[in-house]
Amino acid sequence: MRRNETSEGKSVRLLRVGEQVRHVLSDILARGDVHDDVLAKHSISVTEVRMSPDLRQAIVFVKPLLGRDEEVVLKALRTNTAYLQKEVARAVNLKYAARLKFLSDESFDQGAKIDTLLKTPTVARDLDA
Repeated sequence: MRRNETSEGKSVRLLRVGEQVRHVLSDILARGDVHDDVLAKHSISVTEVRMSPDLRQAIVFVKPLLGRDEEVVLKALRTNTAYLQKEVARAVNLKYAARLKFLSDESFDQGAKIDTLLKTPTVARDLDA
């Protein structure tokens, strides 16, 4: 394992830059800096940002509060991508401005499915044994 990698194999720099981008996007959305009616009406959590190895692309995972109007919110974010990319580039000092790609965060749904499975009688019985 290389010196600058975590046990999962991801570069510490990729993780650090991803966190910086996540914080910048969260701040922009929380302050309401994007002049979009849909984004103004929704509280949006930026749950994770995964940077490409060359730091030129960022996959941004988002979840609207309570999961409401997810597709509408994603469309609004994609419509305002140019503005968000410009603001991220200004706040995060990188050689190239990262291209942002917005996706819905499905990890909460996956967690709920696992929780439901663990509570089924047959699985609960096996876990108690």
